[in-house]
Amino acid sequence: MLAELLKEKYSKMIKSEAKRLGFFDCGISKARFLEEEAPQLERWLKEGRNGQMKYMENYFDKRLDPTKLVDGAKSVISLLLPYYPQEVQPANTLQIAKYAYGEDYHFVIKDKLKLLFNYINENIGQISGRIFTDSAPIMERKWATLSGLGWRGKNGLLLTKQGSFFFLAELIIDMDLLFDSPVSSYCGTCTRCIDACPTQAIYSEAKVDGSKCISYLTIELKEKIPTLFKGKMANKIFGCDICQDVCPHNRKPVRHNEPRLSPHPQLLKMSVKDWKNLSEEQFRTIFKKSAVKRTKYKGIIRNIEFIKD
Repeated sequence: MLAELLKEKYSKMIKSEAKRLGFFDCGISKARFLEEEAPQLERWLKEGRNGQMKYMENYFDKRLDPTKLVDGAKSVISLLLPYYPQEVQPANTLQIAKYAYGEDYHFVIKDKLKLLFNYINENIGQISGRIFTDSAPIMERKWATLSGLGWRGKNGLLLTKQGSFFFLAELIIDMDLLFDSPVSSYCGTCTRCIDACPTQAIYSEAKVDGSKCISYLTIELKEKIPTLFKGKMANKIFGCDICQDVCPHNRKPVRHNEPRLSPHPQLLKMSVKDWKNLSEEQFRTIFKKSAVKRTKYKGIIRNIEFIKD
């Protein structure tokens, strides 16, 4: 009985500290092998839905089993951090995904996760574990759903009643905590995300062909963008928010209040002409610490020329 009471107490302390650090929500699930995910992931890879993202084929077992990432893992703490900006780019210009407006989220979130990890060590007890945010073979959306943070939307993203503009992050630790329960889906019969995808990357409910996704084509793909996507990229030059923008649950998105995620002032002023005339020096200035640097200057110019030619 005492052990259960302590689990509940410690879980509440962790969730309270997570929200103090700026996370929107926090849920906890039992660290275990995701047996139900294995055949689905294997099929997705065999069908080549990962395109050139060959890293998705690596560490298959670790991707499905957190105990292979952290010895003695008992709990997966999942967290959501909002990234919808206070102000967005004008609709009549070339667009980058909203998550990339400010500083690279990997650094922002890891700093917060380190603080949470240290808080647990200093206020609850010594733990072993690791922090993650889209940086290791881990099924983030699955753990978020198991932790009760939301459900898997028809666009494959984690969806909550407050929308989907959230970064996902995890702490995998060797401490037993109170586990949360999954929640029901509230997508109903809505198919707006599927209908709106210009490249038809969403080939079935919650199943996305990564090789057709605009985010993949503008970021992960290092070769020329196939001509079959000509005229289907809308005005996206880095990532894509279309399937999120049309979602009814995103009508009133949660806006972040993290200064590090705020855009360079020049970004919100850029016209199509400004983008077409973008110099390498301007690119380095505007996206100095941004995730946009992943595609490099040559990559962003390739994307701009593909859309505007």
